[in-house]
Amino acid sequence: MRLNLQSDYGLRLLTYLAVNEGGLVTVGDVAERFGISKNHLTKVAQQLAQAGLVETLRGRGGGLRLARSPAEINIGQVVRWLEADFAIVECLPGGRDDCLITPACRLKGVLSEALEAFMAVLDRYNLDNLAGRNPALSTLLFQEPA
Repeated sequence: MRLNLQSDYGLRLLTYLAVNEGGLVTVGDVAERFGISKNHLTKVAQQLAQAGLVETLRGRGGGLRLARSPAEINIGQVVRWLEADFAIVECLPGGRDDCLITPACRLKGVLSEALEAFMAVLDRYNLDNLAGRNPALSTLLFQEPA
């Protein structure tokens, strides 16, 4: 299983915002810090705002901050929101399902079970579990580049 860029960038953005503890940051600051596309991160930030996870403030002095406490932001829900589909093979929901052996194939059930287990692990964690009380993470995100 591989998460798409939206999920990757979304989790990075949420982590950055959680470590920043309510302070405002710009998409440009986050994109620069992670060395990722500002345009792509802007789209992800908009999706997270639509989901009610990120608050956006426009204008001079504006920026982004978490709209909820990190403990209220479930990682599994974030991934479900940002992933277009979970069709890791074509016979799973969202796939084309053109495979000749689908009616007799047992792999579909195995892969469905594996995907459920993957998501069950993500569901056990929230943003506070990842970013809260993590001074090493804070240092990496906010130290001046060498």
